[in-house]
Amino acid sequence: MSTASVADVLRVLEHRYPPATAEDWDAVGLVAGDPAAPVRRVLFAVDPVVAVLDEAVEWGADLVVTHHPLLLRGIHSVAATTFKGALLHRLIRSGVALYAAHTNADAAVGGVADALAAAVGLVDTVPLVAGDDEATGIGRVGALASPTTLQAFAQRVADALPATAQGVRFAGDSDGRVERVAVVGGSGDSLFDAVRAAGVDAYVTADLRHHPASELRERAEFEAGLGGDGAATPYLVDLAHFASEWPWLAYAARDLEADLTARGTTVETRVSTLRTDPWTGRLTAQPEGPS
Repeated sequence: MSTASVADVLRVLEHRYPPATAEDWDAVGLVAGDPAAPVRRVLFAVDPVVAVLDEAVEWGADLVVTHHPLLLRGIHSVAATTFKGALLHRLIRSGVALYAAHTNADAAVGGVADALAAAVGLVDTVPLVAGDDEATGIGRVGALASPTTLQAFAQRVADALPATAQGVRFAGDSDGRVERVAVVGGSGDSLFDAVRAAGVDAYVTADLRHHPASELRERAEFEAGLGGDGAATPYLVDLAHFASEWPWLAYAARDLEADLTARGTTVETRVSTLRTDPWTGRLTAQPEGPS
């Protein structure tokens, strides 16, 4: 087996996650690095943050593949006096390339949506919002192998994903029946209309805001009341953004190794287990003691 180059790895990644399928506002692709440089080790992580770069340098990675872009919004300087500039300078000095696969990885077969759906136990999945073909698209809709309650399902989700300070929140009847489920990795409250149209019992996503979530639940309760004994669905299961996208890393690492091996090259991959969710703690009110 020959040694892969950055360009070899990029060809494989971009076959799996075509940059043309990224949203117009997104910034995917090679952020730093020489396409001709050799790649022996690839680290996969959700976020391009200092702790991930520390891990990459310590492990001897030649390339870091992250889900979130480092330079999503326009900047006017990459001077080392800025935090992003300092990270870029260190990447270059360390000989570590950085590549981002974001919304193009969200919608792909074997991408973020498929990984999240599998992690929470969904089968027979289809896209929530179809792409150019029946297999790709935003989110996934599928069924659980057997029905369960909302609380039990939310616990299953919590057990399947990385622990975060936020944990897993749910909205709806804790004893409500859940069998058909929609999932979207990352921020998903812009897709409530598609979720309602899919007729699911529960929706798993991240970053749910107060007003959209409140209105969805109020509407569900109202319409269930009009229909008699119908369930007030969809219920909501809210995750930390980081946790909802982390399961994809193992898929990406596995597929990269397999695709390169089929082309006669090889790399060693590693999935970062660092929790890069920005929240570090959570408190609830302490009960008052006896007076």
